[in-house]
Amino acid sequence: MSQLVTGEAVVLQVRIARMPTRALACAIDMILQVVVLMVLIGLLTGFLLGSQSSEALAVALIFIVVLLVAVGYRVVMETLTRGRTIGKMVLGLKVVRDDGSSIRFRHALVRTLMWFFVDFAPWFAASPGIVASLMNKQGKRIGDMVAGTVVIRERQQSMASPPLFVPGPLVQWAQSLELSRLSDELANAARDYLARYTELLPGPQIALGEALAARVAAVTAPAPPHPIIAPAFLSAVLAERRRRELHRLATQRPVPTGPFSQPNPYAVPPGPFAPPNPYGAPAPLPVPPPFVPPPPPTGPRPATVNAQGWAAPGSNGWT
Repeated sequence: MSQLVTGEAVVLQVRIARMPTRALACAIDMILQVVVLMVLIGLLTGFLLGSQSSEALAVALIFIVVLLVAVGYRVVMETLTRGRTIGKMVLGLKVVRDDGSSIRFRHALVRTLMWFFVDFAPWFAASPGIVASLMNKQGKRIGDMVAGTVVIRERQQSMASPPLFVPGPLVQWAQSLELSRLSDELANAARDYLARYTELLPGPQIALGEALAARVAAVTAPAPPHPIIAPAFLSAVLAERRRRELHRLATQRPVPTGPFSQPNPYAVPPGPFAPPNPYGAPAPLPVPPPFVPPPPPTGPRPATVNAQGWAAPGSNGWT
């Protein structure tokens, strides 16, 4: 691990790319360049032979193609991708300035020209860049020293999200905060500061915290009822902002729209032939008709006699 100091005096912990990894990335780039050169020179040779051009023109065109591929590849790639070539992308490397910011065209141009004419030039036996990279504590070659750049590793453990909380006595104050003017950019800056709080030196730790707290306090209201330190203030504001966002997402429901939408897409369509709803109240049972006793007989009842010859009770034969 190494340290880079930004323009705001914030110390960043980064992993410096060493010579073996950079050499492997350079080898990948050189293989790609050789393949592209072979294809372009083959096409150019076929065109020149077909048109019967002069030898001087052929040499000039081949020299221009070699120069564009050898020099233009690195300059264009590092400028457009902010410090990466294909080899660096494969190995997770990136060229940054000494303060950790992205490089520009001039940095890429200086690094590339120094690469060809000083660091790995054949008249220097291609050794100045290797020796300088091995002796420099940040692995810089001469081109990096002149351009003010350094190659770092991008593939490292992601920064954990800081624990956000509101102290007990400040819960009511946090719930009354006005956070509509707090932008996402400022909230993310405060969150990154809290995540790197333990990695900062004491001086920048306090200065950066107070600066962020002043910016957040300028766009939030009311002020805390009790004096608190900057990290606690930022943590309380971010925790309340996250609580409101989670509450908003939990209460928000998608509203169906369109000509064929209905309030409840899972509702049972109404009608006399609709099936019973398994999730609602059970369908009412049919009401039986009221019981109506049969009318009494108008004529005399016939006598009912059992096997013994006795008349059954209630018949005309027994009273």
